[in-house]
Amino acid sequence: MTPSSTLAIDTLIEARWIVPVDPPNKTLTDHTIAIQDGKIIAILPTSDALSRFSPRHHFVLNHHLVIPGLINAHTHAAMTLMRGIADDLPLLEWLRECIWPIERQWVGTDFVLAGTMLACAEMLKGGITCFNDMYFFPEKAVEASVQSGIRAAIGLISIEFPTAYATDANDYLAKGLALRDQYLDHPTLSFCLAPHAPYTVSDNTLSNIFTFANQLDLPIHMHLHETCEEIASSLDDFGIRPIERLQKLNLLGPNLIAVHMVHLTNEEINLLKLHNCNVIHCPSSNMKLASGIAPIVDLVDQSINVAIGTDGAASNNRLDMFEEMRLTALLGKVSRGAQALPSHQILRMATLNGAIALGIEKQTGSLTVGKAADITAIDFSELTLTPCFNPLSHLIYVASREHVSHVWVNGRLLLNKGELVTLNEAELIERSQYWQNRITSK
Repeated sequence: MTPSSTLAIDTLIEARWIVPVDPPNKTLTDHTIAIQDGKIIAILPTSDALSRFSPRHHFVLNHHLVIPGLINAHTHAAMTLMRGIADDLPLLEWLRECIWPIERQWVGTDFVLAGTMLACAEMLKGGITCFNDMYFFPEKAVEASVQSGIRAAIGLISIEFPTAYATDANDYLAKGLALRDQYLDHPTLSFCLAPHAPYTVSDNTLSNIFTFANQLDLPIHMHLHETCEEIASSLDDFGIRPIERLQKLNLLGPNLIAVHMVHLTNEEINLLKLHNCNVIHCPSSNMKLASGIAPIVDLVDQSINVAIGTDGAASNNRLDMFEEMRLTALLGKVSRGAQALPSHQILRMATLNGAIALGIEKQTGSLTVGKAADITAIDFSELTLTPCFNPLSHLIYVASREHVSHVWVNGRLLLNKGELVTLNEAELIERSQYWQNRITSK
């Protein structure tokens, strides 16, 4: 082609390595991604791309690994404002004695907006292009997500007790569903019904959620089998374990996103497989709260879809998918042997598997022609990343979020050479310090 006959497009991204995730375990060397109208239109050798396309924006990433944007499949974004406020406690004590009292006093629209904005910035700087949220005032999570440009699955939280956001379970559902209707066609937003946990949601509410999930084709995002105490409480209150209770209420199915799943019997794993449920693994939070170590390799061996999340920064204390990937890999090897959970499988858990769980795999999760250009680039030029014999191995075992250089969501550049494009870092720090001062002053 002559220059005059090349196709004008929005963006070309040249890269030393590209790992598309689908097909699995494939690394492309010296390839380029072509983007038009927010979509990937071609992935081809760089020499061919330069002869076919005339881009308005051209990125030459000669020392970089390019991957699908990381998907944080479970978090509580606004709780970033409570980072490190209550350490060294088990889950239920952490919630009852520290977190819930703080939330009762401080959580409102301004708090949620500020916390979610801070979280969006942290996630973008760490290569996360999509997060699955669960918190109060989800309309403010929408506002923060749209302003930052990040993709978000907004949890429509349900809980029995009143908060500043809603009075009862029906009020939570009504407000959440109205928000979903308002943003139904937004290109970077999706929604999940989000009953908090078995110990905070009644059978009647769960039945209503099942009905809405079926009618509206929505995922159900829920903490489940996180602690031994949760299971003991279910046995005391209902005479059965939480998973059996959900089974009786017809909630086990391909739209269930079950978070944590630390304590499982073989029979329960078989149930998850039978009903094609999704599991979200949050290794840092599980360990920090001493909840336990989830049997992830057993779940994967049963072909159950397992994705990775950070949980909130109040229990983790960082929204860092690189750390979660590395811990997932290492814990898997400790439990089953060195060959368990190879690097390509871990990356899939942090990308495409998350998209599958959220029901957005046709839009994102892999670098595939026709999908949204949700892309993360990692700079491998630093001393600590050399030499590099296997870029995918380096991604899981060597690289950190500080090596992320560029992020695109829906073809839009949101992180450029490590600098946020849509958000003002200094303003976010100032706002977080304001909330720190308010909370500590009491």
